[in-house]
Amino acid sequence: MDQDLAALAARLRGLPPSCGPVRLVAVDGHAGSGKSTFAGRLATALGGEPTTTGPCSGPAPVLHLDDLATHDELFAWTGRLREQVIEPLSEGRSARYGVYDWVRRSFTRERTLAPAPVVLLEGVGAGRSALRPYLACLLWMELPDETAWSRGRRRDGPGLATFWDGWISAERAHFAADPSRPYADLLVTQGRVGYKWHEGPVDAR
Repeated sequence: MDQDLAALAARLRGLPPSCGPVRLVAVDGHAGSGKSTFAGRLATALGGEPTTTGPCSGPAPVLHLDDLATHDELFAWTGRLREQVIEPLSEGRSARYGVYDWVRRSFTRERTLAPAPVVLLEGVGAGRSALRPYLACLLWMELPDETAWSRGRRRDGPGLATFWDGWISAERAHFAADPSRPYADLLVTQGRVGYKWHEGPVDAR
């Protein structure tokens, strides 16, 4: 396991709960900055320690905000997240939320999210002001917007070029009105041999 991720996982496990019994950890950054991949690696690291009752418990749960956003509500998902996820987790109950199908353009299934010790919330806008009171930690993927967007366009191919044009405008508007990076506790960078993290700016609290 990446030793920096192991150290980060240990740090996150040691934080006080922020949403009922859960340490809710946000992974934010520009589209294409590597949030999903990083969250998956971190989830594995978080499950890499034995529990008090036996062996490793498995990766930490990850909620992808792409499951809550829609074509018509790229960033207007706060209400769904609060009602379907934040409220039950804050009461120590499992959350159950609808998962949006980007091909069928509708919510086609549901997913259950247990109130695990650490739950990762991954996606653009995960560190928005409405969610920060429930977060134990806000991580920001430190990659410039244009670089991240270019990576995302290459990843998705020319078939989604029109979607990306609209997305970039929406993302710019979102972060202009409700920035996340100034409030990040930790900034995450990816190098050739793994991820590095260091203290964030926290310059607007």
